[in-house]
Amino acid sequence: MGKKLTVYMIDGTEYGPRLSEIGNWVGKAIYSPRAAINKIMNRAEFDNPGIYCLKGDPTDDAFDEKIYIGEAENIRNRLKQHLSDPNKDFKELIFFVSKDELLTKTQIKYLESRIVQLALEAKTAQIENGTSPSLPTLHEADISDMEYFLDQMKLILPVMGFKFLISSTVKQIENISQTEKEIIQETYFIKTKTFKASMIETDQGYIVPKGSEAKKELSPSCTDTYRSMRKKLLETKILIEEDGKLTFAEDAIFNSPSAASNMILGRNSNGFTEWVNKDGKTFKDIQERIMNN
Repeated sequence: MGKKLTVYMIDGTEYGPRLSEIGNWVGKAIYSPRAAINKIMNRAEFDNPGIYCLKGDPTDDAFDEKIYIGEAENIRNRLKQHLSDPNKDFKELIFFVSKDELLTKTQIKYLESRIVQLALEAKTAQIENGTSPSLPTLHEADISDMEYFLDQMKLILPVMGFKFLISSTVKQIENISQTEKEIIQETYFIKTKTFKASMIETDQGYIVPKGSEAKKELSPSCTDTYRSMRKKLLETKILIEEDGKLTFAEDAIFNSPSAASNMILGRNSNGFTEWVNKDGKTFKDIQERIMNN
């Protein structure tokens, strides 16, 4: 079932602050570039308790973004502290508050702990927090409410350009939902005898399962984008060294068949022809057959 997301451009510009809401949800999100925060700081939402995320440039070039996650009983006061702190060099901000019944201190601490936990598990961005705060004690009904609130936050964050909760891995391919299993068309294998690796296509992306092998060294011609991708896979221990090869320690998600084949072959490659099914048909052949049906 679909959801309606409303995005209101507060100052009428495509690059300025925005307000986001989802139908029948008690929460709302406020996004702003750092340069525009002072223009909207007098809005009532800044007086509320809530959860905020700051995005800046990473200090580790393996990642595309650096994220700091926090909570505050008064968003305005906390942001003023960060804006005057030379160690908080962020470029963009997003925060979430309740539209009607205010979130309690315990509830926002619960949300903060869960988001940091999910961000660290996703292994997608450089997370400044380092460790997840301990979960506070909540009643079962409150936990259910906060998990629903969190689900809506996870929908809004990537729409606003914060992709740190989009996981680089899946826990287990066996845990993929039934809907996703119906989308999976084939299991593909890399077209080389040197490395044993497979790939499946899901609506999450192209998944290389745990246990697949990859070349240890990258070709000199490999682009900087893929060098950074390999660095991230190694730093997050998604790829580990075993017997002179690299092995996937987790089920890894890639955004294209070529990204997956490049990481395995250690060179620039065309994933549409490097991946073949059990009958030797390439990924390209299968996709063309699907499109023509």
